[in-house]
Amino acid sequence: MLAYFGPQGTFTEQAARGFASPQEELVPFDTVPAALDAARSGATQWACVPVENSVEGAVPATMDALAEGEPLVAVAEAVLPVRFSVLARPGHGRVRTVASHPHALAQVRHWLAEHLPSAEVVSTASTAAAARAVLNGDFDAAVSAPVAVRHYPLEVLATDVADVRDAKTRFLVVRPPCVLPEPTGHDRTSVVCTAPDRVGVLADLLAELALRGINLTRIESRPTKGRLGEYRFYIDLDGHVSEPRVGDALAALHRHCPETRFLGSYPKAEPGGPVAGNEEFVAAAEWLSDVRRGRGA
Repeated sequence: MLAYFGPQGTFTEQAARGFASPQEELVPFDTVPAALDAARSGATQWACVPVENSVEGAVPATMDALAEGEPLVAVAEAVLPVRFSVLARPGHGRVRTVASHPHALAQVRHWLAEHLPSAEVVSTASTAAAARAVLNGDFDAAVSAPVAVRHYPLEVLATDVADVRDAKTRFLVVRPPCVLPEPTGHDRTSVVCTAPDRVGVLADLLAELALRGINLTRIESRPTKGRLGEYRFYIDLDGHVSEPRVGDALAALHRHCPETRFLGSYPKAEPGGPVAGNEEFVAAAEWLSDVRRGRGA
């Protein structure tokens, strides 16, 4: 079974269907923490959750939930283009209210201003929750994922709606710690470091990556919600933990931040870019081994 951030009819369901086998049961949960807890408890084998959007940035609920509780590791990712449908009840009249998740509304605000300028915009817990509310008569229209029409008998007023044509959302499939996916040469590694309160700690973390020629693809900060001024840094980098240079870098990050949590090494959904080599790290390790054994200098 695969848990996902629901309800039915969301982009997360669409992403989850890409991961699941045809026979696998998909189980929607109302919140990201609930979906992750299902995987932690063994109620499901996996969980699929959104992690970042190219327009609105990181998904705070996912970031916080991965940093807390029992560890989970990502084993796969998906990147979906964000194109919305505007749905209404069959036989609807004038559209006076439009509902959706805040991230969705932010990505279609210009379209709404042009096509539904007098409609009141209302935030809901998810795009699918907005579709259900329209079906129940609470609102006139919903901005939803196209997959929502599979579950809700609504009329499509418009589709392929997006202010930013290249907008995308990235999703992760996570599970309790397990044997990691084999490196492919185009992998991503994710960690979260809780930084101690000292001068230069972030510069030290970034220097460890730069010294090893590792490309940093994302860094976000979030408060720990405990002591004021204490932050976690969420880091995505190119490479796989099994690679010498990446393993060496993660060990260095842990030296600077003992509260470092490994969040997974997994194939990129969109492979590309240069692949850094590990030859110099292998050669250096062999040289050091020879020195320690008295076989070289």
